[in-house]
Amino acid sequence: MSEWLKIPLYFIASILMSLLFAPLVIRLMRKLKARQTVLGYVKQHEAKNGTPTMGGLIFLLPATVFPLVEFTPFSAVAVSVMIGFAILGFLDDFLKIHFSRNLGLKPYQKIIGQLGISAAVGYFVYASQFIGGEVVFPFGAVVDFKWGIIIIVIFLYIATTNSVNLTDGLDGLASFTSVAYFISFSLILFFAWRDELAAGNEEYAKMLLSLTVYSVSLLGGLLGYLVFNGYPAKIWMGDTGSLALGAGVATVAIFAKIPILIAVAGIMFVVSSISVILQVLYFKLTQKRIFLMAPFHHHLEMKGLKESKIVTIYFVVSMLFGAVALMLARV
Repeated sequence: MSEWLKIPLYFIASILMSLLFAPLVIRLMRKLKARQTVLGYVKQHEAKNGTPTMGGLIFLLPATVFPLVEFTPFSAVAVSVMIGFAILGFLDDFLKIHFSRNLGLKPYQKIIGQLGISAAVGYFVYASQFIGGEVVFPFGAVVDFKWGIIIIVIFLYIATTNSVNLTDGLDGLASFTSVAYFISFSLILFFAWRDELAAGNEEYAKMLLSLTVYSVSLLGGLLGYLVFNGYPAKIWMGDTGSLALGAGVATVAIFAKIPILIAVAGIMFVVSSISVILQVLYFKLTQKRIFLMAPFHHHLEMKGLKESKIVTIYFVVSMLFGAVALMLARV
């Protein structure tokens, strides 16, 4: 099969796999009574109490299977890291379901797990002959952080996984935002693979091809999942999905040596985190709030915007900044 045909075929296969797998996951979660308990202070979502959770399994299946078909160290580690964060999220979801509350793992327990996984992948990045300590910035600037890249990778995984988790607050919000992100990164990785292939760097091109397959598999899996997660959602991804998805968001950028573009293509993930940080700090200092509720999408809800309208805004802004990220990657 032509290498060029693999990427669209994996993309289509990922959509079909998630579409076929989704009804089984939904029925299983209902049977196991794996239902989400909505936070008590989010009054607008009281009617959603009991929605099945752990739907992240739907898009994780193709994102695990197809990258391993194109097996390389890049795809193997990408899938392993994603599964590691999925297991951490599963433990969080399990505790919430078991105790019928919205509190799962304690913050220190979650951060220990995130640190452990992130440190392991940080060492892989540092030791890799294809990545090492190098970070590529727009307009061709390359900085070698040497062993410091391990610290950077740890920070990026923790920041990104928690940011995606915070964005997962409305039906389809994290999913649509991630779709926009992976559209841009699938194109970035495709062009990078083509460039390395043309330059005769076949071994590195093979790594980039497997990473492209990983990105399009997540993209296709998310699109199939959105048929059931779009408003009104039949299932939510839970921390099982959001932490794993955040790991995927970080991985494609870090392995491509362009982690700076996480903040560009993933601008709305950044907005979610910054809004929470500002809200907490300002409240501690003044006992007042900047936003009616944080993260920012809940503030928009409190201002009267419909859930579907907020999701549309996040998607459009993410597509716009994804296009900017693509242009920056090419220069």
